[in-house]
Amino acid sequence: MRAAVAVAQNASDPLSGLRIQEVPAPTAPPGWSRVKVKAASLNMHDLWTLKGVGHDPENLPMILGCDIAGVTDDGREVVVYPVIADPDGGDGDETLDPQRALLSEQHDGGFAEWAVVPNRCLLDKPKHLSFEEAACLPVAWGTAYRMLFVRGEVQPGTKVLVQGAGGGVAGAAIAQARAAGAVVYATSRSEQNRALALQLGAHEAFETGARLPERVDVVIETVGRATWGHSLRCLRPGGTVVVAGATSGPDTDADLGRMFYTQLRVVGPTGCTRGEMIRLLRFIEATGLRPTIDRTIGLEDIVEGFQVMLEGTVSGKIVVTV
Repeated sequence: MRAAVAVAQNASDPLSGLRIQEVPAPTAPPGWSRVKVKAASLNMHDLWTLKGVGHDPENLPMILGCDIAGVTDDGREVVVYPVIADPDGGDGDETLDPQRALLSEQHDGGFAEWAVVPNRCLLDKPKHLSFEEAACLPVAWGTAYRMLFVRGEVQPGTKVLVQGAGGGVAGAAIAQARAAGAVVYATSRSEQNRALALQLGAHEAFETGARLPERVDVVIETVGRATWGHSLRCLRPGGTVVVAGATSGPDTDADLGRMFYTQLRVVGPTGCTRGEMIRLLRFIEATGLRPTIDRTIGLEDIVEGFQVMLEGTVSGKIVVTV
């Protein structure tokens, strides 16, 4: 079968280590199922793997792709929960299991014709979504759900700032927060992405670093160095900044004085649990939400898709159809 495989890592030229090649079709061991991949979406995690960040080079070669929507051998239409872990290893939270692994870290991912995953990772695809839309959900939308409703404790009327509106997690957070009745502000350097934020449900969208009409209860932060100071300044006393990424770099001025004087909370989710993913799918079905797709490409064009991500010109998710 054809697959997009990480064969090497290069921090300055990550795409040099990506190959489209023939690999053996997988077989499912006991307790696992085979999925015919219909669609898989690109994530920054794939680029970090190719850069050599957080991925053991001894695990190469590895089929990339954390997000999968497809059909099992018995005809079930599914979206794949991407965390392979033991909930008991994390005291009931598989994201805290020290042995946890995101799909494509220790087990081949979804940029291929077939994938095999643990049975517990198979969740029913929302009926109103296409396979392409469903493939956008697991990493970005699952992370955004946990950021908002578990770590951020967002409720109707909560004031939320989402930094970096063009990103997959940020866009998902805008749509979900608005659907939950929050007051949503968003920022982006890009006029196009500010317009996208408004389409997704933001009440107002601003240039990065701009003064907001009011202080907010929760900041959704995935940008890092470029927006960190602004995120802290925008919070009301006792507010919360929820961090699940640092695309502009992780090194920041922590501003400890502001943090303790105004009693801010900083929390850091990683993905979501299987139970939270199930609640997300129910939320999407109840609200009719749909992910925003920037473009759909074929497997042979995946290098060009990642190049667009590297250039930072994406507005929504890039999806590969297989």
